[in-house]
Amino acid sequence: MIPPQEASARRREIEDKLKQEEETLSFIRDSLEKSDQLTKNMVSILSSFESRLMKLENSIIPVHKQTENLQRLQENVEKTLSCLDHVISYYHVASDTEKIIREGPTGRLEEYLGSMAKIQKAVEYFQDNSPDSPELNKVKLLFERGKESLESEFRSLMTRHSKVVSPVLILDLISGEDELEVQEEVPLEHLPEGVLQDVVRISRWLVEFGRNQDFMNVYYQIRSSQLDRSLKGLKEHFRKSSSSSGVPYSPAIPNKRKDTPTKKPTKRPGTQDRKQVSTHPASPRAPGTIRKAQNLLKQYSQHGLDGKKGGSNLIPLEGRDDTLDVETDAYIHCVSAFVKLAQSEYQLLMDVIPEHHQKKTFDSLIQDALDGLMLEGENIVSAARKAIIRHDFSAVLTVFPILRHLKQTKPEFDQVLQGTAASTKNKLPGLITSMETVGAKALEDFADNIKNDPDKEYNMPKDGTVHELTSNAILFLQQLLDFQETAGAMLASQETSSSATSYNSEFSRRLLSTYICKVLGNLQLNLLSKSKVYEDPALSAIFLHNNYNYILKALEKSELIQLVAVTQKTAERSYREHIEQQIQTYQRSWLKVTDYIAEKNLPVFQPGVKLRDKERQMIKERFKGFNDGLEELCKIQKAWAIPDTEQRDKIRQAQKNIVRETYGAFLHRYGSVPFTKNPEKYIKYRVEQVGDMIDRLFDTSA
Repeated sequence: MIPPQEASARRREIEDKLKQEEETLSFIRDSLEKSDQLTKNMVSILSSFESRLMKLENSIIPVHKQTENLQRLQENVEKTLSCLDHVISYYHVASDTEKIIREGPTGRLEEYLGSMAKIQKAVEYFQDNSPDSPELNKVKLLFERGKESLESEFRSLMTRHSKVVSPVLILDLISGEDELEVQEEVPLEHLPEGVLQDVVRISRWLVEFGRNQDFMNVYYQIRSSQLDRSLKGLKEHFRKSSSSSGVPYSPAIPNKRKDTPTKKPTKRPGTQDRKQVSTHPASPRAPGTIRKAQNLLKQYSQHGLDGKKGGSNLIPLEGRDDTLDVETDAYIHCVSAFVKLAQSEYQLLMDVIPEHHQKKTFDSLIQDALDGLMLEGENIVSAARKAIIRHDFSAVLTVFPILRHLKQTKPEFDQVLQGTAASTKNKLPGLITSMETVGAKALEDFADNIKNDPDKEYNMPKDGTVHELTSNAILFLQQLLDFQETAGAMLASQETSSSATSYNSEFSRRLLSTYICKVLGNLQLNLLSKSKVYEDPALSAIFLHNNYNYILKALEKSELIQLVAVTQKTAERSYREHIEQQIQTYQRSWLKVTDYIAEKNLPVFQPGVKLRDKERQMIKERFKGFNDGLEELCKIQKAWAIPDTEQRDKIRQAQKNIVRETYGAFLHRYGSVPFTKNPEKYIKYRVEQVGDMIDRLFDTSA
């Protein structure tokens, strides 16, 4: 049971808390009442504000709409005025631009093109809005007149500033690849930079606005003429230089004249350059085929391999005019020049002619120059055919360096002609085929002529020296060394076997070796036939010896011996055996002299025993026969020739040893025998004198 005191205290505590809660409740009630009052006041204010806004809106909106309408009206008026000004301006275009159009674009291209743009817009406006207006005809006529003036200006700029490239500059461009220092490809400057920019702007305007392609014809006609004249100038330069100084050209760069196209300066690294189309064609080498033949002939002559030559139905390689060399060198350089100049022309054309017209225009541009080259090449082929008919094979040699150069240059040709018509691309392959055919024909006919050269007695060398047929054959074969691949390809082109269709350099080399062996075999057979013209077997032997020795030495002094060895390993040994056989045949001519004094034909007698008349007479006959035979042979053989000093000395020495030994033994036995009262009548020569007489053999100057 809770004590009364605690219960009283607990009651008071509860009453206090209750009083506090009542006070709090009263405070909250008052606060809510105030809040409600404030809310009512705010609602009243907002309602009043909304009412005022509605009144304001009702009064402002009509004003705003009126203002907006006024602004729209003002804009329409301004646009209308602007359109009127714009339209009116078209009616003044003709009068504003007529003077400029009449005076032309020269020196004022920028202003002129601006006027043409105004006229173009006026034409479009009248066509769309007033096609029947007289103003349309007026601006149309003005536009056409302006377009004609631009076409005329284009032609004038191209004509006045397109210059022929000087021959020395072309040669410098071609020979630049021989320099040790590799230089950046630098295009020729055919037109001054400022002129080029004007030409490009006019061409673009004519394409875009003029709807005119006639200027492309003007362009290719002018540039084609310059290209053709440049090549003809180079050819003429060769002719003049060779006739005046004998030197085709000087590589020194001359002082460039203002009207001569020059090389553009090389751009610094990092600068943007136009697309380069050019490549590096094989640099032409002056072949000098005929001159080289003459030099070889002189070289062999100095070494004692040559002497007086007999006739032949082959025209000699020596003593010919250098005109063929000049023409050959000029043509080879013109081929390389065409490639370089055509590359340069294409670079220029890319700036001036629209892309989709470039190939066709370029094709037309190069036709005259290319046709000229091809025609000249065909003329060379035709001349070679005529030369073959008259057996002038030295003239045919001009085909070899040209054909080699055409083949070397063909990759550059193909790249330059890429995109041109098929007929244009096929011109060079057609010329190459013609040259291969005529070259193969020349090789075949040369071999046949070597075999069938007639034996003309009055044309044979009286002294038995090297025949002209031999020297011509060797010199011709010498020329083939410089053109082994070319000659091999000629021979392969005539082969019908399957292996020939895919021939390589080794196959070509074997074909050429077989051909050379064939020529040498034909030559040997012909020489054997010719040697029978001589009545004296000894002279016939000397003739064959000289010719065989000439052939062998010529083979050894060149690469011919290695080329022959490809298919005939024993050729050198075979020639040496032939030479030795002829020496032995010649030595037999002395038997009729030495047989008189040979021991087997001498009378036998006892020393101290008086000779019988028959024996004395026999000894006299032996001395007389030897003396007469020695004198006769020395007189005859003195006029014979052995040009090779080494062979001449060898044959003299061998014969001298034989005769001196035999005569010495005979003289030792019978020199002191009393077979006659006049010994000086029979013992005419001492042994040394006999040797001296033999030493003078084969020496027409003695």
